[in-house]
Amino acid sequence: MEDLFDSTIVQKELPEFTVSEISFEIKRFIETSFAKVRIRGEIFGAKRADSGHWYLTLKDDNATLSAVVWRGVASNFSIKPEDGLEVIATGKITTFAGKSSYQLVIENIEVAGAGALLKLLEERKKLFASEGLFDVVHKKPIPFLPKTIGVITSASGAVIRDIIHRVRDRFPSHILLIPTPVQGEGAAEKIAQAVNDFNRLDKISQYSKPDVLIVARGGGSLEDLWPFNEECVIRAVFASEIPIISAVGHETDTMLIDYVADKRAPTPTGAAEFAVPVRTELLTSLNNLDARLKNGVIRYFTEKHNILTGLSRGIPNLGQILQEAIQKFDDRIERIQVAFKNFINNKLHQVELCGLKPLYIQNIIEKKQENLNNLVLRLSSVSPAAVLNRGYAWIKDEKGQTVYNVKDANQTNELEINFADGAIKAKPITTTRIYSSKTTKKVHKDHEQQISLFDF
Repeated sequence: MEDLFDSTIVQKELPEFTVSEISFEIKRFIETSFAKVRIRGEIFGAKRADSGHWYLTLKDDNATLSAVVWRGVASNFSIKPEDGLEVIATGKITTFAGKSSYQLVIENIEVAGAGALLKLLEERKKLFASEGLFDVVHKKPIPFLPKTIGVITSASGAVIRDIIHRVRDRFPSHILLIPTPVQGEGAAEKIAQAVNDFNRLDKISQYSKPDVLIVARGGGSLEDLWPFNEECVIRAVFASEIPIISAVGHETDTMLIDYVADKRAPTPTGAAEFAVPVRTELLTSLNNLDARLKNGVIRYFTEKHNILTGLSRGIPNLGQILQEAIQKFDDRIERIQVAFKNFINNKLHQVELCGLKPLYIQNIIEKKQENLNNLVLRLSSVSPAAVLNRGYAWIKDEKGQTVYNVKDANQTNELEINFADGAIKAKPITTTRIYSSKTTKKVHKDHEQQISLFDF
């Protein structure tokens, strides 16, 4: 009974709060007690809202803590919040009464030791290498003497001045600069955009595309150089049609952009040296080549002259060769004249012989004429006219073809009978009696009546 009474008294002595009042008291207590804290944890669920604010969660093995980074603060970060990255976040704890929750408002973020950042760098390197982004086969050659050099770096730093001075000292060339931030929030996206803009410069401006690009910045911590490890930068450099020289940090600093670029320079000044040759060295080289060419030509013609001189010693005197040729020519002309004279004299002699023997020629002509007459007589004796003169007849059909037997005569409609003194037309009779020239028997007139061979 006494315990119940004491409990009732205690309850009556406890202050009474509304929900809003207790929420306010909790908020005041938390924000006063944890106005400045440093919390170590691994980021997961990081995302950037359209407003530019970042929302993420920090976790360890046993608990999670919601966090937010306001847009104005995030733009000053050297690294972008990324899942899996272990960081130390500095900020304050605030509450949100509407959901009875609390969160960390991050004012600064740093990698929890270089080891964590290097681990993330190595993971990205393996990922891009597996995709072939670092393969040598994709490397483009750097032009020997570019007309225009594109530069992507900060406009206010010493890097651009070093590049300009180095190019001017070696071989003055036209330089186009797209100024970009080289660290902090959004730097990676702007570097990637600059690479893309240079590749389509001839389409978006009156300028032609550069022959080579230099992406550069000075030295700094791994966090400061982190934009050159971001995926958007790596893929933009890989997709570039223009050869790219990377010059990020000092010689000992190696970023992922160095693996994907077509050429890696240890410093921005070194990038300028890779981009253009030394003009004075080129002039010296050209002068040396010119001298070598002239000396080579002189040596060549000297050698040829010596060869010709040596060959000329073995050639006989030209005048002597011509004199011998002229002598041979005169001899040939003389021999031709004598041969032609002898030919004419021989022919004249033959003509004279013919004139002295006219009877011999007459005999030859008479003998040839006699032979000719004999041939004419022999030919005339076997001619159709001579045969007809001996009493024979030459019978032809209506086509003018010779008829050789009775069978052929019966097969034609009209016959032509040629005699020595003319020709007559006749038609064959269908029934005929044929008498053999070898028999001496006569057919009795009472039994056989001789039928005329022709019906005129």
